[in-house]
Amino acid sequence: MYLTKEVKEEIFAKHGEAKNTGKSEAQIALFTFRINHLTEHLKKNRHDYNTERSLVKLVGKRRSLLDYLKNSEINRYREIIKVLGIRK
Repeated sequence: MYLTKEVKEEIFAKHGEAKNTGKSEAQIALFTFRINHLTEHLKKNRHDYNTERSLVKLVGKRRSLLDYLKNSEINRYREIIKVLGIRK
């Protein structure tokens, strides 16, 4: 499995707090990791429509979290965009 407990803990420790997994930055970083993995999978398996649908849903969730962060605290938004290399 690509997303083990250790990988999740590493992401949460790097982009948030180890115990606070609900922090917006941590959730955005986790979604970005999953989106990158699914994108690579779809490059190899272009007819996997279920994965494509879940990828679109994940991108929407991440976008709504980014919009929330942008409207509430613009500095945190700019920082997470820069760190993760997300466009826009």
